[in-house]
Amino acid sequence: MNPAKRHAIFARLRDANPDPVTELAYSTPFELLVAVVLSAQATDRSVNKATATLFKVANTPQAFVDLGVERLMPYISSIGLYRNKAKSVVALSQILLREHDGAVPRSREALETLPGVGRKTANVVLNVAFGEPTIAVDTHVFRVANRTNLAPGKDPLAVEQKLEAVVDDEFRLHAHHWLILHGRYTCVARVPKCPACVIVDLCEFRHKTRLVDPAAVDAIAVAPPRGAAKPPDAVAKRARRVVEPVRPSTAARRGVTPTPASRSAKATTPAAGKPATAPRDTVKAAKPGAGRRATSAATPRKRRAGG
Repeated sequence: MNPAKRHAIFARLRDANPDPVTELAYSTPFELLVAVVLSAQATDRSVNKATATLFKVANTPQAFVDLGVERLMPYISSIGLYRNKAKSVVALSQILLREHDGAVPRSREALETLPGVGRKTANVVLNVAFGEPTIAVDTHVFRVANRTNLAPGKDPLAVEQKLEAVVDDEFRLHAHHWLILHGRYTCVARVPKCPACVIVDLCEFRHKTRLVDPAAVDAIAVAPPRGAAKPPDAVAKRARRVVEPVRPSTAARRGVTPTPASRSAKATTPAAGKPATAPRDTVKAAKPGAGRRATSAATPRKRRAGG
């Protein structure tokens, strides 16, 4: 992808959402740090639901240390991996009190020494809490960067380094927010909503989709809430029918349009040098001796004398 196309992609994403913000609920850098740690392999919605109650009980490092792991777990039990996350939150709170006077550090190196904090989490905190132009690569950013060919890479670090190298300075601050939201709501994993995409003509994904009925697409593209009834089979079949990749056939790519007559001739004409195959319902000729074997089998053998 050339630089002009990359610039146009971010310009359109900016026009569609000039001031993107994180969907995690927080009021301090420490609350943001805790929310991001809890959001690993979980949705922002589930984290916000848990922290709405949790932050009323504890929202400082000292409060989490006083709360302890066992008393913290019930507040976050609705989030995946909550036991390990509870241990990480309490442990990082202890480190913040001991080494940083209870404040969240503003360097990636210091953040990555905290339990439960990796490169992506550190980048989110630096960008959202402190306004650093870092680019956090999560599953959505990774998918969009590779699918659109914006910044392809084999792993999140490779994608992050590529984005840092190609994204213009004017887009750096909000770049990862635009890509996250685009991947979360438009360039979704199972069935990308290409006709609703603002960069569909700039995207280099080869197999764009045609949407006839977006509601039917959502029935299979968006996972239903836990406990919700599954969509009827008719809806699922309809969704599969109306969402189809735009892939030219082999004949179309070669500039040849096969006709019904040519298809039927191809199906019935034997290949050169090969004998014509007899129809499947042709009766096979009886093998020599088959009658004798049948007769002998039907005639009982005589018992030997003395038997």
